[in-house]
Amino acid sequence: MNALHAEKNQPANSPAAAIRRSQEFLLSLQKPGGFWQGELTVDSTLCSDTILFMHWRGTVDEILQAKCADHIRRKQTADGGWNIFIGGPSEINASVKAYFALKLAGDSPNAHHMREARANILRLGGIPQVNTYCRLYLALLGQFPWDYVPTIPPEIFLFPRWFFFNLHEMSSWSRTIIAPLAILNHFKPTRTLPAALHLHELYPAGMENADFSLKKDPRFWSWRNFFLRCDALLKIHNRFPFHPLRRRALAAAESWMVERMGEGSDGLSAIFPAMLNAMMALHALGYAPDHPVVKKAEDDFAGLFVDDGSGFRIQPCLSPVWDTAITTIALGESGVPKNHPALAKAAAWLEEREVRFAGDWTARNPGIEPSGWAFEHANKFYPDTDDTMMVLMALRHCAPADAAAREALHRRALKWLLSFQCDDGGWAAFDKNLNAAWLEHVPFADHNAILDPTCSDLTARVLELLGLIGHDPKSPEVRRAVSMLRRTQEPDGSWYGRWGVNYIYGTWQVLRGLAAIGENMDAEWIRRALTWLESCQNDDGSWGETCESYNFPALKGRGAGTPSQTAWALMGLCAAGDPSRESIRRGIDWLASSQNPDGSWTEELTTGTGFPCVFYLKYDMYRNHFPLLALAAFKKLLP
Repeated sequence: MNALHAEKNQPANSPAAAIRRSQEFLLSLQKPGGFWQGELTVDSTLCSDTILFMHWRGTVDEILQAKCADHIRRKQTADGGWNIFIGGPSEINASVKAYFALKLAGDSPNAHHMREARANILRLGGIPQVNTYCRLYLALLGQFPWDYVPTIPPEIFLFPRWFFFNLHEMSSWSRTIIAPLAILNHFKPTRTLPAALHLHELYPAGMENADFSLKKDPRFWSWRNFFLRCDALLKIHNRFPFHPLRRRALAAAESWMVERMGEGSDGLSAIFPAMLNAMMALHALGYAPDHPVVKKAEDDFAGLFVDDGSGFRIQPCLSPVWDTAITTIALGESGVPKNHPALAKAAAWLEEREVRFAGDWTARNPGIEPSGWAFEHANKFYPDTDDTMMVLMALRHCAPADAAAREALHRRALKWLLSFQCDDGGWAAFDKNLNAAWLEHVPFADHNAILDPTCSDLTARVLELLGLIGHDPKSPEVRRAVSMLRRTQEPDGSWYGRWGVNYIYGTWQVLRGLAAIGENMDAEWIRRALTWLESCQNDDGSWGETCESYNFPALKGRGAGTPSQTAWALMGLCAAGDPSRESIRRGIDWLASSQNPDGSWTEELTTGTGFPCVFYLKYDMYRNHFPLLALAAFKKLLP
């Protein structure tokens, strides 16, 4: 009997019936090409930045502006501001950008929603409190003095690898965001706006009396103060007309940026901030509107737009590889046979997207045959370890069309992945040993993302993969990884989650990885993690955690229940191998009973992390494939 229909006679709310409905629903979402791709929902700043960009450029697409403005208005919170995750508090950068965008789009400052927004912004401290990137965007439109925007010297692109500060000391996403910003920082191409569009009203003490200075460390000797002094010297240097290396540096930055926007990349780094900044840099460099590089950049940017019955919005990037890999794993783990046509199509699509190009990662990890997968459709310079792990796990559930080719791919990609183990035993996302903490004090690094340090969730996922393929649990790489996880465990037994919200995500992944690699799940340190997870369960059997736990760890593991976070917690508990736990039974009942008739689940809250405390994502697929994976994990434990 077909595995998808073997349990149709089960009670409607049984786990088996929920699995069947979920399988059928997910299979119905597969794209004709063989992949899955859910929408990534983020805050209003993307639409705000788009309006700001059009007015800075001097040509406004009135239809696009109207759609962006409508989105921004719909995202305004009850207190008048704008937040950075669903249900979160108002945030100063998002609120200032939203207000400015709406004002540029024609909303009267005297309109009720604008008065509410203005009052909220002033309560939050007004424009003087915004971060570096917001300052730069405001400066480009004449609303913030350039003297107080941290300098990003183009000469960074000339610094050799041996120099203590160079391009490859920063995370991949920082490099791609900073490249165009360094060009803009040199030209300072400021758009003069009509007086009526200025933002004087967002300065609590007036623009003339505002304190624009970047905050100093109270200690005289500190990295923060060192970099602030360097910034002051750079500003003095920039006032002189003679810059012997500037022309060469600008050419290097331009060449570096344009190369990464070309064939094989869906835009610079295939992420919104870098793509938008790149279009601005091209304009500042004098590229004609019909130049092929400009046209491709605009087309790639438009590829992030979503416009349907729910309104217009902009995605930060696309997630087909990630969504396809996890969905394939969930279907395979839940019983869909390896030779099912949908899994065959998914495998073929994934195999075609192996990145065989030597990208930026080679600077810190040379001599390895290129392999791996990126998050997006095309992003050849930036494959990442997390997608690579997930794809390798997904392909285990798909019958190979060519066994020898699949084996070669697996061997090549696994070697590439293992080569990224860092000195502390862990894995980071894009680069190796990129953890110089002193760089976090660079003035333009206040977006909390200049580094790409190792993290427990990625490290544990490597262990899960290695356990599933029968890797030696006593090998040096495994022992070093387990040691890293023991060092990073919180006193209460939990683990911080870097790429998902938050401690529930980290703890689930670590427990699943340790179980897969054969650790003793009855060990005291592991029991503490299980106890912590159970202590977070809501009264209705669900689990949830607010993004605020990144700002306030006292909120860890607390929040309204969501299908994705409930699934993560359940998989963490199932890793201990005891399906009789009352917490598991209650969680499974909650998942089964909250499933929609079509096999989907509803999730309104944000559970994905871009940059902690700064940028969050709601992955639409999380609400559906992770619950199926949790139900499958529970089913495997039953006698």
